[in-house]
Amino acid sequence: MSGEVSLGEPIDADVDLKVEAQRRELVRHHGPVLTAIALGGGLGALARYGMALMVPTAPGGFPWATFFTNILGCLLIGVLMVLISEVWSAHRLVRPFLGVGVLGGFTTFSTYAVEIRGLLQPGTAGLAFAYLAGTLAGAMLAVFAGVAATKTLCRLGTTRQEAPALAGKPKA
Repeated sequence: MSGEVSLGEPIDADVDLKVEAQRRELVRHHGPVLTAIALGGGLGALARYGMALMVPTAPGGFPWATFFTNILGCLLIGVLMVLISEVWSAHRLVRPFLGVGVLGGFTTFSTYAVEIRGLLQPGTAGLAFAYLAGTLAGAMLAVFAGVAATKTLCRLGTTRQEAPALAGKPKA
């Protein structure tokens, strides 16, 4: 194989698009999910574009907009995953819409890779490596911080909600 993708083959090996019943099943079961992802992705990309306008990057300078976008997106994915897996009983389209769509469209690790490559020039190679390492470390720490902070706040909220109910009960 030369690595080329045959356009005549279905992307999902489990679905044969030539079979009418399988095409209908694909649309019926996956259509709402794909629509949620697409709508969320558009919103996330608009938010990223807004961030890029607010924090422009000078040629050869540190790409702060992409850095902040990716760190914030990772923080929010940590928050979201705790909320939809441990706190809320979320609708089945919440995770595709917010997690894959909005946050997937907001974060931009492809731009991050292009910016690193652009910084790998004489005089800015050190900045490229700082950006490379800083974003990776910051993104991982942001996910962990989002998870930890959300779990802590949820525990505190539960404790505070239980406290008034317990205060009114007579001691045994």
